[in-house]
Amino acid sequence: VQLQASGGGLVQAGDSLRLSCAASGGTFSRYSLAWFRQAPGKERMFVAAIKWTGETKYADSVKGRFTITRVNAKNTVYLQMNSLRPEDTAVYYCAVSLGAISSTMALEATYSYWGQGTLVTVSS
Repeated sequence: VQLQASGGGLVQAGDSLRLSCAASGGTFSRYSLAWFRQAPGKERMFVAAIKWTGETKYADSVKGRFTITRVNAKNTVYLQMNSLRPEDTAVYYCAVSLGAISSTMALEATYSYWGQGTLVTVSS
């Protein structure tokens, strides 16, 4: 499975941005998908995930502001980010799991395939 993330950029606080991650290889509709992010000097952290069933999970820091969706016909997962804050600045990574369950959706070890990352910078 190969993943290609896109959509990052420089925005101002309060703006919106939509990230995309296109997957190739395998059966996309059966994957669980996630977004993680890594801020400068910090560890990579969970942001949002969506199972093949449609079940979603969000980090508390993004609940109500970010929305993860998937379009199986396009083999693409999206992360709609609204009301962006400077603390959202990070490299955002998409990831694929072939067998995530609800209790493991937020764990980095659950995901076997990773995209290259796209940088989001939010200025104050």
